[in-house]
Amino acid sequence: MMKKGARQYVFRGTAWMGALTLLGSPLAEAGTSTPSFNSGDTAWMLTSTALVLLMTVPGLALFYAGMVRKKNVLATAAQSFAVTALISVLWMMLGYSLSFTTGNAFMGGMSRLFLNGLGLDSVSSLAPTIPESVYMTFQMTFAIITPALIVGAFAERMKFSALLWFTGLWSLLVYAPIAHMVWGPGGWLGADGVLDYAGGTVVHINAGVAGLVAALVMGKRVGYKHDAMHPNNLMYTLIGASLLWVGWFGFNAGSAVAASDRAGMALAVTQIATAVAALAWMFAEWVARGKPTVLGMTSGAVAGLVAITPASGFVGPMGALWIGIAAGVICFWASVYLKNWMGYDDSLDAFGVHAMGGIVGALLTGVFAVKAIGGTAGVLEGNTGQLLIQATGVGVTIVYDAIVSFIILKAIDWTLGLRVKEEQEREGLDITQHGEQVYE
Repeated sequence: MMKKGARQYVFRGTAWMGALTLLGSPLAEAGTSTPSFNSGDTAWMLTSTALVLLMTVPGLALFYAGMVRKKNVLATAAQSFAVTALISVLWMMLGYSLSFTTGNAFMGGMSRLFLNGLGLDSVSSLAPTIPESVYMTFQMTFAIITPALIVGAFAERMKFSALLWFTGLWSLLVYAPIAHMVWGPGGWLGADGVLDYAGGTVVHINAGVAGLVAALVMGKRVGYKHDAMHPNNLMYTLIGASLLWVGWFGFNAGSAVAASDRAGMALAVTQIATAVAALAWMFAEWVARGKPTVLGMTSGAVAGLVAITPASGFVGPMGALWIGIAAGVICFWASVYLKNWMGYDDSLDAFGVHAMGGIVGALLTGVFAVKAIGGTAGVLEGNTGQLLIQATGVGVTIVYDAIVSFIILKAIDWTLGLRVKEEQEREGLDITQHGEQVYE
């Protein structure tokens, strides 16, 4: 049987029943005959892969670049672009094998290092109706956007060289183990029943917690609380948020790994939660600050996208409505009031939106999960234990991520140095790190 916490894909036809007994190792490795792929599923997954890549470049690049000061706009966009290239290579070399092949309860194996043995007819039993090359690349886009999200927490102050080292090490030492534990064959959290349909735990809590640790280790930006830190171009941010919204359908509906009824429901609840979260943040800000802002509406939409991600294959429309309301209000509070109270400088609210939104979504998945949709009932259907299971997944992710991220950051700081010099930070990272700048 498929593990509860893994993406619970719909397998069609008796020809694939044997694949279920091979969970965790590619069918090609087992010496089976050439599979007959489902062309509809394959077409949808090719589209979904492109949509998820669109979320990072140009979506996240524009979303973040619009929120920093003008002297850092190119450097911030370049970080998303460079992360996309770096993680693509590392995923091919190590990341995919460590995440999605059979190993132990905490880490995958070595059978797909450098994509060894991946051919035209290769298929993973995690997605038996599509070529493994498509499944591998789809998962690559998730591995790309996760460390790119972390950038928002330490924007405008990290060395570009340090960013590359941190991103590479973090993707292998944090992302790959968490992805395997939740989604991979034999993964501990998935086997225990943790529900994370498309990455609320693996992607968003993971990225947001690492971002908070990085912000605390590096300290505040020069002039924080004194100098103006206004966004340079909210049109970039609006365009980026819009691309994220569109791309997220590949993120959530694509996680069905099939052109199926469950993908359709994931798409529907994603739209509902995103829209209501944008409104919830907007109205909360309107009441608290007197005006609804573009930055608030876009941030609310992203918070809704984040929160519905773990729930998208498990809840119905009413669950999505309540998850969106909770995400909009709680993420607004975390990004505005909690951050000021705790005094950390999370530049672009990676923790307030992604970690807090991911936690809200992961926990409420345990409340609103509908057995008829995802095979697992939540608290409202009488399965009160699911909330504790969800909380366990959240807690394990936070603790492991925080500890390992801290070690990686300190190691880089002691060797290469994490932060640019103060005069470089004042001049801006565009010039000091890349020798370029935006002209009027």
